Amino acid sequence: MDALPFPVTALYAGLSALLFVILAVRIPPLRYKAKAGIGDGGDPKLAAAVRVHGNFCENVPLALVIMALAEANGLGMWTHLLGAPLIIGRIAHAQALSRTTGPSAMRAVGMGTAWGVVALGGVILLAQSLRLV
Repeated sequence: MDALPFPVTALYAGLSALLFVILAVRIPPLRYKAKAGIGDGGDPKLAAAVRVHGNFCENVPLALVIMALAEANGLGMWTHLLGAPLIIGRIAHAQALSRTTGPSAMRAVGMGTAWGVVALGGVILLAQSLRLV
Protein backbone atom coordinates (compact mmCIF):
# COMPACT_ATOMS: atom_id res chain seq x y z
CA MET A 1 0.00 0.00 0.00
CA ASP A 2 1.37 3.41 -0.97
CA ALA A 3 1.83 6.05 1.68
CA LEU A 4 -0.66 8.89 1.75
CA PRO A 5 0.81 12.12 0.37
CA PHE A 6 -0.65 14.20 3.24
CA PRO A 7 -1.32 11.76 6.10
CA VAL A 8 -1.79 14.37 8.83
CA THR A 9 -4.14 16.56 6.82
CA ALA A 10 -6.00 13.44 5.66
CA LEU A 11 -6.64 12.50 9.29
CA TYR A 12 -8.12 15.90 10.12
CA ALA A 13 -10.03 16.10 6.84
CA GLY A 14 -11.62 12.75 7.69
CA LEU A 15 -12.50 13.87 11.20
CA SER A 16 -13.83 17.15 9.81
CA ALA A 17 -15.99 15.30 7.29
CA LEU A 18 -17.59 13.26 10.07
CA LEU A 19 -18.15 16.35 12.20
CA PHE A 20 -19.62 18.16 9.18
CA VAL A 21 -22.20 15.39 8.75
CA ILE A 22 -22.99 15.28 12.48
CA LEU A 23 -23.66 19.02 12.45
CA ALA A 24 -25.64 18.83 9.20
CA VAL A 25 -28.00 15.98 10.17
CA ARG A 26 -29.19 17.95 13.19
CA ILE A 27 -30.76 20.60 10.93
CA PRO A 28 -33.53 18.79 8.91
CA PRO A 29 -35.53 17.58 11.94
CA LEU A 30 -35.39 21.09 13.40
CA ARG A 31 -36.50 22.54 10.04
CA TYR A 32 -39.42 20.11 9.95
CA LYS A 33 -40.45 20.97 13.49
CA ALA A 34 -40.21 24.73 12.82
CA LYS A 35 -41.88 24.34 9.39
CA ALA A 36 -38.98 26.33 7.92
CA GLY A 37 -37.70 25.24 4.53
CA ILE A 38 -35.44 28.28 4.27
CA GLY A 39 -34.07 30.37 7.10
CA ASP A 40 -34.85 29.50 10.69
CA GLY A 41 -38.56 30.35 10.93
CA GLY A 42 -37.83 32.25 14.14
CA ASP A 43 -36.88 29.05 15.94
CA PRO A 44 -33.83 29.68 18.16
CA LYS A 45 -32.72 26.02 18.18
CA LEU A 46 -32.82 25.86 14.39
CA ALA A 47 -31.03 29.20 14.12
CA ALA A 48 -28.26 27.94 16.41
CA ALA A 49 -27.88 24.63 14.52
CA VAL A 50 -27.72 26.44 11.17
CA ARG A 51 -25.16 28.88 12.57
CA VAL A 52 -22.97 26.11 14.03
CA HIS A 53 -22.94 24.31 10.69
CA GLY A 54 -22.40 27.54 8.77
CA ASN A 55 -19.52 28.57 10.99
CA PHE A 56 -17.92 25.17 10.44
CA CYS A 57 -18.31 25.62 6.66
CA GLU A 58 -16.78 29.10 6.84
CA ASN A 59 -13.66 28.11 8.76
CA VAL A 60 -12.70 24.48 8.22
CA PRO A 61 -12.11 24.35 4.43
CA LEU A 62 -9.54 27.15 4.45
CA ALA A 63 -7.83 25.64 7.50
CA LEU A 64 -7.58 22.25 5.74
CA VAL A 65 -6.16 23.83 2.57
CA ILE A 66 -3.58 25.68 4.66
CA MET A 67 -2.72 22.48 6.50
CA ALA A 68 -2.29 20.50 3.27
CA LEU A 69 -0.04 23.15 1.74
CA ALA A 70 2.06 23.46 4.90
CA GLU A 71 2.37 19.69 5.15
CA ALA A 72 3.31 19.42 1.47
CA ASN A 73 5.95 22.12 1.96
CA GLY A 74 7.65 20.15 4.72
CA LEU A 75 5.73 20.80 7.95
CA GLY A 76 5.20 17.05 8.26
CA MET A 77 4.04 15.74 11.62
CA TRP A 78 4.05 19.28 13.02
CA THR A 79 0.82 19.73 11.06
CA HIS A 80 -0.88 18.12 14.07
CA LEU A 81 -0.30 21.43 15.85
CA LEU A 82 -2.80 22.94 13.42
CA GLY A 83 -5.19 20.00 13.06
CA ALA A 84 -5.75 19.05 16.69
CA PRO A 85 -6.75 22.56 17.83
CA LEU A 86 -8.96 22.91 14.76
CA ILE A 87 -11.00 19.81 15.63
CA ILE A 88 -11.07 20.52 19.36
CA GLY A 89 -12.15 24.09 18.70
CA ARG A 90 -14.90 23.13 16.27
CA ILE A 91 -16.30 20.63 18.80
CA ALA A 92 -16.12 23.25 21.57
CA HIS A 93 -17.86 25.81 19.35
CA ALA A 94 -20.63 23.39 18.38
CA GLN A 95 -21.25 22.40 22.00
CA ALA A 96 -21.24 26.00 23.17
CA LEU A 97 -23.74 27.23 20.56
CA SER A 98 -25.92 24.18 21.18
CA ARG A 99 -26.27 25.28 24.81
CA THR A 100 -26.62 29.05 24.44
CA THR A 101 -26.47 31.63 21.68
CA GLY A 102 -24.96 34.12 24.08
CA PRO A 103 -21.28 34.62 24.85
CA SER A 104 -19.47 31.68 26.43
CA ALA A 105 -15.93 30.57 27.11
CA MET A 106 -16.32 27.48 24.92
CA ARG A 107 -17.58 29.59 22.04
CA ALA A 108 -14.56 31.87 22.41
CA VAL A 109 -12.27 28.82 22.46
CA GLY A 110 -13.94 27.54 19.30
CA MET A 111 -13.55 30.76 17.38
CA GLY A 112 -10.11 31.51 18.77
CA THR A 113 -8.75 28.16 17.69
CA ALA A 114 -10.23 28.44 14.20
CA TRP A 115 -8.77 31.90 13.70
CA GLY A 116 -5.53 30.87 15.37
CA VAL A 117 -5.10 27.87 13.08
CA VAL A 118 -5.73 29.99 9.99
CA ALA A 119 -3.44 32.79 11.20
CA LEU A 120 -0.61 30.51 12.33
CA GLY A 121 -0.97 28.40 9.20
CA GLY A 122 -0.85 31.55 7.08
CA VAL A 123 2.35 32.67 8.78
CA ILE A 124 3.86 29.21 8.28
CA LEU A 125 2.94 29.26 4.58
CA LEU A 126 4.42 32.73 4.14
CA ALA A 127 7.61 31.64 5.89
CA GLN A 128 7.77 28.50 3.76
CA SER A 129 7.16 30.39 0.53
CA LEU A 130 9.86 32.94 1.41
CA ARG A 131 12.18 30.05 2.33
CA LEU A 132 12.50 31.34 5.90
CA VAL A 133 11.85 27.87 7.33
